[in-house]
Amino acid sequence: MSQEKGPKVSIVVPVFNERATIEEILRRIQAVDLDKEIIVVDDGSTDGTKEILATLAARAASNPLRLQREELRASDVRVFFQERNQGKGAALRRGFREARGDIVIVQDADLEYNPQEYLGLIDPIERGVADVVYGSRFQGGPHRVLFFWHSVGNRLLTTISNIFSDLNLTDVWTCYKAFKRELLQGISLREDRFGFEPEVTAKIAKIRCRVYEVPISYEGRTYVEGKKITWKDGLSGIWCILRYSLFD
Repeated sequence: MSQEKGPKVSIVVPVFNERATIEEILRRIQAVDLDKEIIVVDDGSTDGTKEILATLAARAASNPLRLQREELRASDVRVFFQERNQGKGAALRRGFREARGDIVIVQDADLEYNPQEYLGLIDPIERGVADVVYGSRFQGGPHRVLFFWHSVGNRLLTTISNIFSDLNLTDVWTCYKAFKRELLQGISLREDRFGFEPEVTAKIAKIRCRVYEVPISYEGRTYVEGKKITWKDGLSGIWCILRYSLFD
């Protein structure tokens, strides 16, 4: 007996304290005309996000047919909960394990990235020329003008990563990454926080994946608006580059 074919794309959404945006990002993802599943992993939220997601999951379980007609279709979303906050990398690992699609896309819950760009992101994989695709914020897409030193730090960290990976990426720390699922699930990932970005980059470089970049838009937010990454994550990123390029 043949197994039922899964969706073409799995969208993995790690979430921590995003009460103000979680429902809107799910609506935006659902609006994309694509055969997909949405996997949300709540990473121990304490601001009410967990309760919103728990309600959504309960509604889907109680009446999936009726909810297909609602603006936010609970039946399209699979929700998983971490017992405590462990970090973005840990939430992603959980989501990757649950993914059933041919392609896996990472989506933050903070509205900085536009789900309407999924089709461009997966195009190189669908054409058979790429195993992994990065969405670059520095290749010409429209973006909100924010912090100069953040952009300097991002480019510096990307350059250091490129030195050790021998890739010519322009944006290693981008959220938007698309992977062939079987490739991603075959990589052993360890980092719990934002170290996921340099770790996965080092490891796909080591196994000589075919990597593409595509331009994406970016609507960044300030720390007042909820941005979480800090300079400490930048220092950790350098250690991760060295660890996974030279020692792991």
